[in-house]
Amino acid sequence: MLLVIDVGNSNIVLGVYDGSLFIRSWRLSTDKSRTSDEYAVLLHSLFEQAGLEFATVKGTIISSVVPPLTGVMEAISRDFFNLTPYVVGPGIKTGMPIHYDNPREVGADRIVNAVAGYEKHHCPLVIIDFGTATTFDYVNGKGEYCGGAIAPGLAISLEALFQRASKLPRIDIVKPPHIIAKNTINSMQAGIFFGYVGLVDGIVERIRAETDENFHVIATGGLASLIAPESKTIVEVDENLTLDGLRILYERNR
Repeated sequence: MLLVIDVGNSNIVLGVYDGSLFIRSWRLSTDKSRTSDEYAVLLHSLFEQAGLEFATVKGTIISSVVPPLTGVMEAISRDFFNLTPYVVGPGIKTGMPIHYDNPREVGADRIVNAVAGYEKHHCPLVIIDFGTATTFDYVNGKGEYCGGAIAPGLAISLEALFQRASKLPRIDIVKPPHIIAKNTINSMQAGIFFGYVGLVDGIVERIRAETDENFHVIATGGLASLIAPESKTIVEVDENLTLDGLRILYERNR
């Protein structure tokens, strides 16, 4: 089996594959203070609950945008699985040309998403990843990564509103019943939710105006399923896009 690890600023997502067959995934809170031993104990518990064994893992691959935890995940692979992991970054074979001023600046998760999206659809794509930041990535019909945009994530935006406006409470991110709200909580939810839907559609339409291709729009990330139903531009939600991309890159590099 293959263990894939995606380390984000807010969450670490782990997935297990048997060949190309997706078996199971878990989402953990990102904690830079945890050691490799602590993460390994947690992972071992998750494996046991799922009826899996460490000994069945024969390969690992890591994507990380949190440098202090990259080494921690590599240590888990070496010390507990006795494996040298692939790490997405310079030197790994992606099979995708990167048209960026400095390709090394592109986040590993953005490349992984682009590879997975194009491998699945073989057409022009815009991929929106709703994470700590929300990223918009454009892949052309030739399968070339062409760049994109980065916006503050929903949770960041909401937290900033709570911290900087003294009388506003901390709230959950949900779709409110009306855009013209009758109380403070619903008013905040209306602003953040519908405002973000407008941000997503606005950026996608501006990307469309700069290209001459009819692209497919995929959303992924923790809040994709919340925003997508209200969006006029998102066509598909693929919750496992990043994990699938890691599996594809593992196969290309093994």
